[in-house]
Amino acid sequence: MPTLRQLEYLVAVADTLHFRRAAERVNTTQPTLSEQLKALEERLGAQLVERNRSRVVLTPVGVEIVSIARRMLRDATDLRAVAQAYGGTLSGVIRLGASPTVGAYMLSRMLPTFHQQFPRLRMHVREDVPQRLMRGLDEGTFDLVIAPHPLRGADFEVETVFREAILVAVASDHPLAGKAVWHRDDLAGAEVLTLGPGYHLHDMTVQLSRDVGARLRHEYEGTSLDTLREMVATGLGITFLPELYVRTVVARDPLIKTAAVQGLNAHRTIAMAWRKTTARQQIFRRIAELARAAVGGDTHTEPSGSEKANAKMHGRDLHNGS
Repeated sequence: MPTLRQLEYLVAVADTLHFRRAAERVNTTQPTLSEQLKALEERLGAQLVERNRSRVVLTPVGVEIVSIARRMLRDATDLRAVAQAYGGTLSGVIRLGASPTVGAYMLSRMLPTFHQQFPRLRMHVREDVPQRLMRGLDEGTFDLVIAPHPLRGADFEVETVFREAILVAVASDHPLAGKAVWHRDDLAGAEVLTLGPGYHLHDMTVQLSRDVGARLRHEYEGTSLDTLREMVATGLGITFLPELYVRTVVARDPLIKTAAVQGLNAHRTIAMAWRKTTARQQIFRRIAELARAAVGGDTHTEPSGSEKANAKMHGRDLHNGS
């Protein structure tokens, strides 16, 4: 039988399609990775990877083996988690996938309490767009994901963490900055900056701009919330920013003014998801509680009507995670 390490090497090559990057990802040398992949092919009696100087390509059988390898690695992780749970040792690493518009701003508030309550657990965080996060969760790359809702998948447990307003941000010398109250009509014809496609916030910004009659500036799409904030400060346009980011970062920036807009009911829900088969269900629920408590004083944590109905149906309180 192949070893788990060999399967890990194969999956790394499948994800990167590059031997050097795959070796770096699994913390080994390129010759060792190549040697182990060759040993794996000999053991299975099939070529899994086509190699040449310009590229790496999986063979058809290699694609199928990679799919099985992902499941085996995921099951091995769950097996270790079960052993740790029943052994009473809450240790190891939690691989958290986070949306770039959520993760850093929530984790900075939550992690001190997390480390205090789980001193032997370590959290490895990697940011990506929601679609790839959920694929990584399904394939076993991540143990836990936090991103804007909806997080879909029949095999996932999803827990609401908080609900936050989407605020409008303008430069401090913008005509809106001097107004006490901002109305949706004030946004008609405005030039709006947004993140690139793939982000949930991009889709929200497109819809909100359409609703108020504003114009998107696609030629200046940002790669992060910080990039958007900096472009707004130079007067390139206005943008829509999530409330937690505003309270964590933008509130300290004198070049930016933010506010909610009357007549524009813009919110988003942030949720955590994990596989239903994981042995760490209780730990992940506790992490969701810690995250909820960490941001609860700064955001609109009152769930929507549909969330209340869903919680009531399942006998859960969305505020305490029970």
